[in-house]
Amino acid sequence: MVSERGLEVLRAIVQDYVDTREPVGSKTIVERHAFGVSAATIRNDMALLEDEELIAAPHTSSGRVPTDKGYRVFVDHLAQLRPLSSAQRSAIAAFLDGSGDLDDVLARSVRALTRLTGQVAIVQYPSFARATVTHVELVQLGGGRMLVIVVTDTGRVSQRLTFVRAEFDDADLGRMRAELGTLLVGRPVREGLQRIADRLAAATPEPPAREAATDEIVKAVAEELEEFRQDKLVMAGSANLARSEADFRGSIYPLLEAIEEQVTLLRLMGEMVTDEHGLSASIGRENEPFGLAEASVLASDYDATGSRARVGVMGPTRMDYPTNLAAVRAVARYLTRMLEEDESSR
Repeated sequence: MVSERGLEVLRAIVQDYVDTREPVGSKTIVERHAFGVSAATIRNDMALLEDEELIAAPHTSSGRVPTDKGYRVFVDHLAQLRPLSSAQRSAIAAFLDGSGDLDDVLARSVRALTRLTGQVAIVQYPSFARATVTHVELVQLGGGRMLVIVVTDTGRVSQRLTFVRAEFDDADLGRMRAELGTLLVGRPVREGLQRIADRLAAATPEPPAREAATDEIVKAVAEELEEFRQDKLVMAGSANLARSEADFRGSIYPLLEAIEEQVTLLRLMGEMVTDEHGLSASIGRENEPFGLAEASVLASDYDATGSRARVGVMGPTRMDYPTNLAAVRAVARYLTRMLEEDESSR
């Protein structure tokens, strides 16, 4: 059992190691922190922390560094998050204010978060499987190109460019819009997909050219709706991993692979347990089942008109947990507020 002073010593070691990247000794703690006890007493406290596997000696150094378990205890015993400065809050507002559709909001959110934290920023798209289609638009661009636009009640606006083997006059486009409206508008994405599948299954095996072109457009709409059902992430700041490569004992390749594939990060973020403040942290070896044993992931929930998703950061275990958690929470709150305001304005 770690004493109250032992926790304070652990906190000092974590803070100093994060700040300096140098192992922390008892003399340094006495000089930098007002414990009011001797270096010998601090050494005894450090010995107890080492027995609990919360700190360890790297190589032959006389100083100590936090272990993954030590970071976990540190995070679990955070009395409060370090508040963001007014400049940091202004930076978040500047990044997010004036954003457009959901894609733009999420892209701005990760850019703001990676700038605040210096880590890889991640935001999860809310699930749109239960979203309702509110509008389908077709825009003929010429040269056989057709832009398909789909809008849902969650605020998502998506566009897909498809190529068709015919040109349509205004009357033809009106008929196709009406057909797609009947199939989809006012219906959940999942139901709309099923109605399109039924429509295509009943199509003539070898239709005339114009009907075949119409089928191609219907298929493009189906492909766009299928993407609505798939979880995906928006990320920014991958270059920060290269700048912090010295903090990884092994290779940063597993992290880069996870960023590229997304599936691993989606699973990890989906399994992270939130605290009473909606925050969650998965540290070091806790991520071993996902191949990310040298990384920490911090996340906070945000609300996208009733569908909850997560925004967070990923980086080395040696990171500024209080500030990064505060930044993640702040961005999540801004994101929730913006999406609520967008919903109420429609």
